[in-house]
Order: sequence, then structure tokens, then C-alpha cells
Amino acid sequence: MQESLAVTKRGADELLIESDFIQKLIRSEKTGVPLRVKLGLDPTAPDLHLGHTVVLNKLRQMQDLGHTVIFLIGDFTSMIGDPSGRNITRPPLTREQISENAATYFAQASLVLDGDKTEIRYNSEWSDPLGARGMIELSAKYTVARILEREDFTRRFKAGTPISVHELLYPLMQGYDSVALRSDLELGGTDQKFNLLVGRELQKDYRQEQQCILTMPLLEGLDGIEKMSKSKGNTIGITEPANTMFAKVMSISDVMMWRYYELLSFRSLAEIAGFKKAVEEGRNPRDVKVALAQEIVTRFHSRQAGEDALADFVNRSKGGIPDEVPEVTLAGAPLGIGQLLKQANLCPSSSDALRMVEQGGVRIDGAVIIDKALKVDAGSFVVQVGKRKFARVHLS
Repeated sequence: MQESLAVTKRGADELLIESDFIQKLIRSEKTGVPLRVKLGLDPTAPDLHLGHTVVLNKLRQMQDLGHTVIFLIGDFTSMIGDPSGRNITRPPLTREQISENAATYFAQASLVLDGDKTEIRYNSEWSDPLGARGMIELSAKYTVARILEREDFTRRFKAGTPISVHELLYPLMQGYDSVALRSDLELGGTDQKFNLLVGRELQKDYRQEQQCILTMPLLEGLDGIEKMSKSKGNTIGITEPANTMFAKVMSISDVMMWRYYELLSFRSLAEIAGFKKAVEEGRNPRDVKVALAQEIVTRFHSRQAGEDALADFVNRSKGGIPDEVPEVTLAGAPLGIGQLLKQANLCPSSSDALRMVEQGGVRIDGAVIIDKALKVDAGSFVVQVGKRKFARVHLS
């Protein structure tokens, strides 16, 4: 039991209520009946990133301990939109958008989870049949005052920012998922704590044994400040090419590296502590970061991909061109350097492109470009922006 508890708590922010969870573990070990461990994700975007895998890794650890893991796709709650941590109403998704995003969710999650041992559920199974009467009966179990205890709702209410009635239903619907699934333990990010507690309270109202709650920290993105989010452009996608994934991990700061080790690595705590000690004694932190990058690339691609990505990264560090460079065909020669970079998708706009030229971050066939007025003649050449963006441009 102690080992199971230690695995459960590793890297976690909070376990509520720990004494209740210990009793659940003891009963499970005595009876041989696994705990029901639930994670719900709303398919608001089609791709998962490393931030999502923090909680998926924990789910896999619970799976390896022999417990029943439920991967819940929130196809119903996505139509409401989770208001957690938001200052404005989230636009609800259509059924079509949800279906498209959900189609890829579990396939990507299976890169972490054991798909054969995972119970996949959709909360529309029980939410759609509730109907208007069931929704009113469910709403009667919670007060507006308690819902407004949520920090984001309180902040918006005081600021006079609109709160739509459907947003108030979101915590109730997520909580009802725990009732429908008879969850023993629900996982989520720290920003989900309120919603997870609602599930615990609703189970009590429905005369069920209350679930315990395990919250996991939110992983900072590549900027080291904001949480990893596609909307902030600071993500490492789990289906990105191996070389891109490797280079992105290598771009994080030496300080942030330890945070990534804690939340993403499957290495033992003793081994990570050994890495820290070695760096303190003079080992180059780059070597330790390479080990992390290879571990992550290997997990989502293969061991060979990890080795190839390292070789590609070393080659780029020496000013070399990566093995795989996207081909781009453009017309309009002679073409201004700003337009060329924009049309080749190397910069989001021509003004950004010219700013990169100013900073010395643009190369053509290895030569640094410093002339913002440059007109590029017809031909084929490799264009580089920054350290990681390359394109083989064919201009006519």
C-alpha cells in the first residue's frame, strides 16, 4: 500500500482526502477489486501536447498499479465550454467540431496509456438522456452561492463581466460524470480543483462513496512563464516530428529543465537527484537536457528517432542543415526578402520577417542576410530563420 501511495503522490500537487484514499487502497488490495480512476478531457482542440501528458502519465502509473482507468471524452461538456481560469465566456463548440477533435484524442493518448486496458467513455452517454427535467433536478443539488465561490466566477462577477447561465452548469455536469462512472479517484490539473470537488459532493447527494481527488501541476510552456497552451504558442505537441520535439525540449532553460524532469520523466527520483548533483558538481546541464529530450522523443516516436534527433540537433548547432527540410515553391522573382519569408511560412508576416533580418536571424544557403531591401532572384536555395526554421525554396 505504501508503494502505491508513493507512486500516486509523485509529482502531484494535492491528494484529497489522503486518509480516504489510503482506506480505498487497503480495501482494493484486500479484495482484489481495482479502483476506478477517472480523467476527463474536453476535445477543444485536435492535438495533445506535453502539458496534457502530465496527468496522462499519472493515469498510466495508476494503470500499471492494476487499477481501472477511465479515459472520459467530454463530448457533451465541450458544448458548454469549461470556464475554469477564464475571464470571458468560452465559445461553445459545435457537435461537428467536437467529433473531429475527439477522433484523434484517444489515438494520441494511447501513446502514453495502455489502450487495451483503458475504458473509453463519452459523457454524452448519460448527459444527453438527462433532458430538461433531469437537468433541473441536478441543478437543485447545488446553490448559486457555492458556484460563485469559484475564483474566476467571483472575479468576473465583481468586475461586471458577463457570466452566461450555461457556464454555471459546467461544474455540475463534470461532477455528474463522477456519479455516472462511480469514480474512486479523479485526476485533473490544479485549475480543475473546484470542479473535482463538485463531483465529490454530488456523489454524496447520490448516496455514493465519495471520490478522492488528485491534482497535478500545470506545466509551463517553452517560455517558462505561461502554462503550456496552443493559444499561447508555447507547446511541444506529442505528434510533432521527432527533430522538432527534440529541439524544442533543448530550448527550455536550464532551470525549467528540472520542472520538466519532475513532471514528464519516467526516471526514478533518485536518478533525477543524481543528475542535479552532477550539474552542481560541474557537469554541463546540456548533457542532462539531452537525456531528457531523448527520453521524450523515444516515448512518442522510437529509440532510433531519439538518436537521429540528437544527431540532427548537433548538426544544426554546428551550423549544418537538417536532413529533412520542407520544400516550398514560390513565384514572382525577384521577390522581396520579407515577402519570401512570409510566403514560405517561415515568418507570420513580412514585418516580422524584416525584424528577423534586422536581428541577423535570417540565412540563405548559410549566408547571413542583413539587407531588408534585398530582392531574391530566381533559383533554389535553403532559407533559415532562427535556429529551427528551414525551407528549401524553389523561386521562379
